[in-house]
Amino acid sequence: MSTIKANTLLHSDGSTTTQPSIPALDKRMAKAWVNFDGTGTVAIRGSYNVSSITDVSTGHYTVNFTTNMTDGNYMVATSNRWDDRFIGTYHGYNITTSFKINSSTNGSTTPTDADTVQAVVFAS
Repeated sequence: MSTIKANTLLHSDGSTTTQPSIPALDKRMAKAWVNFDGTGTVAIRGSYNVSSITDVSTGHYTVNFTTNMTDGNYMVATSNRWDDRFIGTYHGYNITTSFKINSSTNGSTTPTDADTVQAVVFAS
């Protein structure tokens, strides 16, 4: 009787293939994501690993993690529903608990609230 190790596929011809380990796969998965309404009283529509949104001021939000990032070297991608709206992010150096999102109309430096804000976080 032969023993097959974890992460190994046994093919019908008797050959085996080793699959990536779970930690390697984990690096390809989002560490957090959120979709929220940033007008009036901010409201999370759906999320993963996001505990809350703080409405700092008009067009400025802080996204708080449920489980902190292991370090500040993560990447945030954001989007919104409107073509004329600019959404930017900033998380500072080694901030593991949250990140900031700023919203303004394209071509303007005046912050404005956005009714649909989305963000996804990737990290190692």
